[in-house]
Amino acid sequence: MRGALLSGSDLCYEGRMKTWKRVLIGAMVLGSAVGCRRLMGGSPTPSTEDEKTLYALGMLLGRNLGTFNLTSSELDLVKGGLTDMVMKRPHLVDLDKYGPKVDALARARAQAHVAVEKAQAKTFLENAARESGAVQTPSGLVFRSTTPGTGASPGATDRVTVQYEGKLVDGTVFDSSRKRGQPATFPLNGVIKCWTEGVGKMKVGEKATLTCPSDIAYGDGGRPPTIPGGATLIFDVELVKIEAPPPPPTPGAQPPGMSMGGPHGQPMQLGQSHGQPLQLRASSPAIQPQQLQLKPPK
Repeated sequence: MRGALLSGSDLCYEGRMKTWKRVLIGAMVLGSAVGCRRLMGGSPTPSTEDEKTLYALGMLLGRNLGTFNLTSSELDLVKGGLTDMVMKRPHLVDLDKYGPKVDALARARAQAHVAVEKAQAKTFLENAARESGAVQTPSGLVFRSTTPGTGASPGATDRVTVQYEGKLVDGTVFDSSRKRGQPATFPLNGVIKCWTEGVGKMKVGEKATLTCPSDIAYGDGGRPPTIPGGATLIFDVELVKIEAPPPPPTPGAQPPGMSMGGPHGQPMQLGQSHGQPLQLRASSPAIQPQQLQLKPPK
């Protein structure tokens, strides 16, 4: 399970001026006068289905702006550009000149925030390691069993079925199999190192909390906009079942998928780092639970 988080989408920001320009214009044209008044602070609470959908459009745009770590005054500039574009007002800057700079600004802001994330995580990890029953391993993982299990523990090549919830250190839930109403199954050696190590310590029926420093999770790249670079992650995990690894595929046969999957078996993309597309996903936690693939970073 190499690579980044996967999914499908109609609205995407690819960092290149041409695509970024096309996406923003397409997204902003969807904003009616109601949506524009909302951006300027003058609209009522959305009540009709169209108004709620337009509000959701704003949520999608806002979630993907998280990478920029905007101040209040900077957000006002973004609102100004959005409003001028939608309302066909004169532009205050040349989009052909400054559009290509958006991707570089996003990367620079995200990289600058890595140090902030790691500083916050350091104290969090220290506190987690001091909790009753917690054990910190040489990798930095803090493992704390909360409900005992029985039987054997999985080997690295076994397939495991788990229920889990993933949170950031501020308590934000970024993924949850429980909210989706179905457990996830995957090969234990095909996920982030924190999971390979932590779930490998568990027995069937056991519940545990895995506190994962970024070095054994998604590293400095993170998985924007959902997981910031340098983020420490907290997973509450229940090991439901262990299965032996499947036999090797027949030569020439299509190997079975390793994705946790999205609707109708299709993987869901939350976004990629290092200049790859950042997706405007309609799978916001407030709308539909996001599905995270726990792939290790490249």
